[in-house]
Amino acid sequence: MTNPPPWLAILGIGEDGVDGLSAAARTLLEGAEAVFGGARHLALAAPLLRGEAHPWPSPMTAAYPDILARRGRPVAVLASGDPFCFGVGNALAGLVPAGEFLCLPAPSAFALACARLGWALQDCATISFCGRPLAALAPLLQPGARVLALSADARTPAAVAAMLRANGFGPTRLHLLEALGGPRERRRSAPAHAAAFAAVDPLNLLALEVSALPGARVIPLASGLPDALFEHDGQLTKQEVRAVTLAALAPRRGELLWDIGLGSGSVAIEWLLRHPANRAIGLEPRPDRAARAARNALVLGVPGLQVVPGRAPAALAGLPVPDAVFLGGGAAGEGVLEAAWAALRPGGRLVANAVTIETEAALFAAHARWGGTLTRIGVERLDGVGRMHGFRPAMTVTQYAAVKG
Repeated sequence: MTNPPPWLAILGIGEDGVDGLSAAARTLLEGAEAVFGGARHLALAAPLLRGEAHPWPSPMTAAYPDILARRGRPVAVLASGDPFCFGVGNALAGLVPAGEFLCLPAPSAFALACARLGWALQDCATISFCGRPLAALAPLLQPGARVLALSADARTPAAVAAMLRANGFGPTRLHLLEALGGPRERRRSAPAHAAAFAAVDPLNLLALEVSALPGARVIPLASGLPDALFEHDGQLTKQEVRAVTLAALAPRRGELLWDIGLGSGSVAIEWLLRHPANRAIGLEPRPDRAARAARNALVLGVPGLQVVPGRAPAALAGLPVPDAVFLGGGAAGEGVLEAAWAALRPGGRLVANAVTIETEAALFAAHARWGGTLTRIGVERLDGVGRMHGFRPAMTVTQYAAVKG
């Protein structure tokens, strides 16, 4: 039995309009009964439109039922460049089976930028600020890195330049590429400390050659970030213990962490920094600490940290199943360890730290029930002793780690 041909055409279109479309894309566009896209896309494609034009509503997801209602009839969706590069393609692929749509991409803005600058795309970090906060740029600001960023609008270049200056990246060279691939294309460059681009086209991309001043706020790639990077009230898993804790949690791409007793959010934030696809939910009963953790997440470039007000185990109800759970405090609370263990998926990891004998006792009991490992972590730091120096020990941490069978 022969499968029916795809009814949905997802077509990339550039600033050169219909002149840049392949013969196949032109045929699909001309044969569509309905064409969905942004007002700019529809205007670019106007010479070939034969069917009804449907500008995206706000939010654009409101148009998805209308698209699906036309299943089996020829429909086209227009997108900028490559629809699967920060575009609508991924959303539509989640709604329409792969055999029912055909995507014909045009060069992405990233590909065009690399062609203009002579950069290798595989050596660049990419990010979009369309509907996303600038804060997510922070982890990408590594000295010597090249970053390609899709701007949200004409204000984005000035906002990025200000962020770079404020964090010690003033020497970073900014390339502003506007309306790539069309008759209005323009390219300008300046260091962030001197960037003052005027009359910016709303359709623009930024290319960054990252350079840092001494003392710049570079987020290290290692686990165990310096404590000074976090705003805290003393409720903080300290740097050395945090590094050991992240090693025990063993984050993997796309996994979800529950951080029960979020405090300053340091462990959840470092979990998120390990990979951009990672997710974390932090449970914190104190509003001041919850707000502080959210601020830390924003400053350190992981604004996706989900902070849930409440106390375990009651506030755990209804949360998505975690791949790992961390308890930095409160493990001795009635039913908390049991609820965390029950919620874990098979193969999930539970890590709990204790500094009190009461919490330690709860961890010993957990070890007896579920197995795993118990580790004592002792850290001593150099400190002043009068006019001399000595090593002052921090409170010993007992760490329990187990993998659910």
